[in-house]
Amino acid sequence: MPTILDVAKRAGVSATTAKRALRDPELLHPETLRRVQEAIQELQYEPDHRAGGLRGGQSRTVGLVVGRFVEPFFAELAHSISQVLREADYSVIISENEYDSRIELTELQRLYGQRVSALIVRPGYGEASRDYLLRLRERGVYILEVDYHLEGAPFDSVLLDNFDCVRQGVEYLHGLGHTRIAALSKYDAVTHPETRSKLFPEAMAALGLSVPEEYGRVIDLREDTAYDLTRDLMALPTPPTALFALTGTQAAGAFRALRELELRVGRDISLLAFDNYSWTGLVDPGIDVIEQPVRQMGMEAARIVMQALEQGPPERPLRLALPGRLIRRGSCAPPPDAPSARSVSVN
Repeated sequence: MPTILDVAKRAGVSATTAKRALRDPELLHPETLRRVQEAIQELQYEPDHRAGGLRGGQSRTVGLVVGRFVEPFFAELAHSISQVLREADYSVIISENEYDSRIELTELQRLYGQRVSALIVRPGYGEASRDYLLRLRERGVYILEVDYHLEGAPFDSVLLDNFDCVRQGVEYLHGLGHTRIAALSKYDAVTHPETRSKLFPEAMAALGLSVPEEYGRVIDLREDTAYDLTRDLMALPTPPTALFALTGTQAAGAFRALRELELRVGRDISLLAFDNYSWTGLVDPGIDVIEQPVRQMGMEAARIVMQALEQGPPERPLRLALPGRLIRRGSCAPPPDAPSARSVSVN
């Protein structure tokens, strides 16, 4: 990685002058400052703010980047990670990327400036942060992915076994007699490369089922977008008889839409969801869910990070995939007898 000496050489100044451009730019002649700033940009130089903290040993600060603070999954994940690291005398700085790699890039730069020695990241979608993550790794920052793996990235990861969970969910609904099943998002390799939406049509095809084109829409996995999509799906001439929400947040939006449409969950329409959020067991009927081992994921992530910092990272990339658990409560049942689900007005 470029050093301040490389910057000084490129700008044709002394190392002292280059450092002054960073610390006291107002003391330099404008032309000299311009040359130094251009050299910094051309070399993609970043000062290592961690150096002071590492003089007496390795920093005991870990950065954590989650998808969204408001989602219960990430709240529980962050709590379990922080609890384990805190007990081992590590500090944790938490940020969010809203699933966007462009936001993530800014947050990663801020965290690096806080002298983190490791990063636990739920990567955002897109490529904006990938090169920076690789540069941080070269600088000695240990990086662990959690919940999502960037395709082709060399980082260790702790994930849910999404392949098995999606397969299990589709087989469960098919076993009840459903063939018209809609996942509440469609995969898009560029704009929304989300794992579960990618696996869903593959799981359907393995059972000889297809996904009608009109069921597919690329949406963010939020409550409001799931609400809108559910209403649109149920207004189709041939609506699905079962909905598969890919997150607990989506399930809330779908459930609200179905209630407003006066469709009886577990009778007129089946609803299966990821995430065992508390509300899913409080409604009647309860929502059938695929529970993620969130606390275990957090504990494993913290353990792997501590081991990497104290003993060195694994020689080969670590890919830990934890199993989910299907919980049946009554929101999934055989489809209605009629060939098409009940006609519903959405006006």
